[in-house]
Amino acid sequence: MDEQVLAERFDECRGHLRAVAYRMLGSLDEADDAVQETWLRASRAGAGDVANLAGWLTTIAGRICLDMLRARRRRDEDPAGLDGLAALERADGRDPEEEAVLADSVGLAMLVVLDRLGPAERVAFVLHDLFAVPFAEIAGIVERTPETTKKLASRARQRVQGSPSVPAADLARQREAVSAFLAASRSGDMDALLAVLAPDAFRRAEGAAEVRGARRIAGETLANPVRARNARLALVDGRVGVVVAPRGRLAAVLQVAVEDGRIASFTVVTDPARLDRVRLALLH
Repeated sequence: MDEQVLAERFDECRGHLRAVAYRMLGSLDEADDAVQETWLRASRAGAGDVANLAGWLTTIAGRICLDMLRARRRRDEDPAGLDGLAALERADGRDPEEEAVLADSVGLAMLVVLDRLGPAERVAFVLHDLFAVPFAEIAGIVERTPETTKKLASRARQRVQGSPSVPAADLARQREAVSAFLAASRSGDMDALLAVLAPDAFRRAEGAAEVRGARRIAGETLANPVRARNARLALVDGRVGVVVAPRGRLAAVLQVAVEDGRIASFTVVTDPARLDRVRLALLH
């Protein structure tokens, strides 16, 4: 296969490779860098008699993403370790609007939970569970046996799915109340917010005075619509809570207490060290 044909075939696979890389890296800039590096390596190697070009390119991209994830961990990067929500909301990127749309299409909570996985776990889970790549092929990328690779993906799956710490009926009631709160926050509906908040509800946040009373909480919530748009339901320490994640990068977690079908309190966690200790999982 000559280089021109390879380039044409690569362009056909570019969208797929970008989708794979984005889910593994959680960053549009890094995903585009990984796709470019995939092309460079593929063009140097030449496709030869490769029967499954898309699979071959995915394998190359997977190795590149794994290296990038490992390098990120060695640098101890912490996307949440910026100056809280405001820094993430104003952070520059190649195309913040495009990345926001892409993050929302993948799922902000999904990206947050994937960030909790180790590099090899994340690669194994993304490739197998999200893109149906066989374990035999993933094993070569993560440098494990197929059986060990299967265990990596299984462990990652358990962490992504999580395990509620309350009965199903309680979880359903929590979900109904927190979902109603987020819906009212996004629509700017003061009456709906007051209906879902207990009259003496309070909110605690690090480094800030406690806010008490449904009307005060509702007013401050409606004054910051950007954060409401970036908030999603998640399992937080086994209960229904909220992650706030502009472009899929965790900025805050809201631990929510629900009593008699109404929200009684919020605890807002933004400190990176404390965020690391919070157990997060997807809410199904």
